[in-house]
Amino acid sequence: MEVEAHHYSPIMDAILMEIRIRPIFGQRVDESAVEGNIEKLKKVLEVYESRQSSSRYLAGDFISLADLNHVSTILCLGITPYRSVLDAYPRVRAWWDGLRARPAVRRVSDLMNTSVKNDLK
Repeated sequence: MEVEAHHYSPIMDAILMEIRIRPIFGQRVDESAVEGNIEKLKKVLEVYESRQSSSRYLAGDFISLADLNHVSTILCLGITPYRSVLDAYPRVRAWWDGLRARPAVRRVSDLMNTSVKNDLK
């Protein structure tokens, strides 16, 4: 969870602020900031990929808050042009696909999709 809090979340927050929040307020997206943070995200995903060579989830072979803390931001990333960034990391992709298949995550996804659709009206 420390990696998520100090490395992953600040990067994802910056990416999502640029590509999801700024446009809502009519602000221009700083593409160079997005690209720079995508490169930083890739470095974190490399660590996750390595970690998952020895365990199914981030903190071991059991789902934990370390995994669940990623759900909302990855779901948000999934509705951006950068949704394929996980594809370069097969273990991370499999981890995410497994999380996304869980009923609770599907429910959160459904709620977020409803919210996104309402924001676009």
